[in-house]
Amino acid sequence: MRVRKQICAMVMVTATALAATACAPGSQASTGDKTATPTQIDWKSFKGKKLTYVYFTDGAADEKATRSAIARFESETGATVNLQIVPYANLNTSLQARLSSGQAPEVSRVSDWHAYSSVAVDFKQYFGDGYPGQFTSGAAKTVQDSSGHMLAVPSDLTVNGPFVNVDAFKKAGVTIPDKWTWDQFVADAQKVAKANKMPYAIAIDKSGNRLSTVLSQFGTVLVGPGNKNGLDQQKAEKALTFFTGLVKNNTISKDFWLGAGDNYAGGNDQFLSGQAPVYLSGPWQVGAFAQSARFTWAAAPDPCEERCGGFPGGKYMVAFKNSKEPALAAAFVQWMNTTENQRTIDQSAYWLPTRQDLTASGVQYPSHSTDMNTFLKDLARTPEDTFTSNSSPAFTQSAQALITETDKVIAGQEDVKSAVGNLKTAIDAAAR
Repeated sequence: MRVRKQICAMVMVTATALAATACAPGSQASTGDKTATPTQIDWKSFKGKKLTYVYFTDGAADEKATRSAIARFESETGATVNLQIVPYANLNTSLQARLSSGQAPEVSRVSDWHAYSSVAVDFKQYFGDGYPGQFTSGAAKTVQDSSGHMLAVPSDLTVNGPFVNVDAFKKAGVTIPDKWTWDQFVADAQKVAKANKMPYAIAIDKSGNRLSTVLSQFGTVLVGPGNKNGLDQQKAEKALTFFTGLVKNNTISKDFWLGAGDNYAGGNDQFLSGQAPVYLSGPWQVGAFAQSARFTWAAAPDPCEERCGGFPGGKYMVAFKNSKEPALAAAFVQWMNTTENQRTIDQSAYWLPTRQDLTASGVQYPSHSTDMNTFLKDLARTPEDTFTSNSSPAFTQSAQALITETDKVIAGQEDVKSAVGNLKTAIDAAAR
């Protein structure tokens, strides 16, 4: 696909500066810039240069879309991008090792940028104070620190929600409703599993983000406004009692949950292999399922308890200022997230956009638009405090504590009340 050349992102205050400014392939004009003299990017200088992009993939679709975008970037700039695929579970360990050894990559895709704030490029330095305004207000807030530095670019938005095996539901004579409670959700999944002789009713990613969906639906979040402890103990106890009961009775595979230890583990294999008729994950799976599923599937509404909706997540692109080519890194991230490039990637990867213009106009997906709209409807029902919680610097550590304490309950090492008490203590420590 031919990408049109777009106008310069910076407007300089003098004719001399204007003459020195190079237009970026794919850069866009931003309004309201307060930075008088942002660092200028000489796009012509990138020819022959190399950058390393550390990337984790949600599936074959997003990797293919990313490689295609990289090829266009290389063609336009003459630079070379070394795409290095790292398993998500190993991402932070790998990045920290590279940074501590002085081998920082230019760019990385991450699910939480806070751990890298001290070594991350401030994108306002290159694209002005108005650059965050190209993204939705919620997305823009998640990538700026307390001093207003923009230390990451929100590349895609997600919301947690379930998939169902439509063929298995039909065989069991169970109708997928427009809205269901958790009790109905579990009862229907168990009925379908029994009718299809599946060992489990529900598969779920072992993830603090995914488990936060259950907490939210029962009325609470880990982190509240101002990076403070947001956990309601009574509601958290109710949520964890319910969830751990599902694992203990193998409605959700106990072996899978405990076998993953403290690491992230995806439940997609259980769903695709027919071990469970329901899978709680998110829209990043759509592209992969479109290629690999051997049965009819569909996205379904999130179950409700005290409240409805899912739990948000997002992926970010970080450029490292102590890499060999920080200007090239910043330019690459900005290029990947222009209107045209983000739209093209979203369409192929089945991602939700973060840009204001794309959110307003919508993204026309080549297929499975009904499934994507199901996620979008649940995103609209998702409570606002979940976005605050997910974007907090304390969320990642708190979410890991949620997994640790949940494991202890499932393994019979402590009761739910003790687990929630320990979780509140861990959140307090993370929020300091």
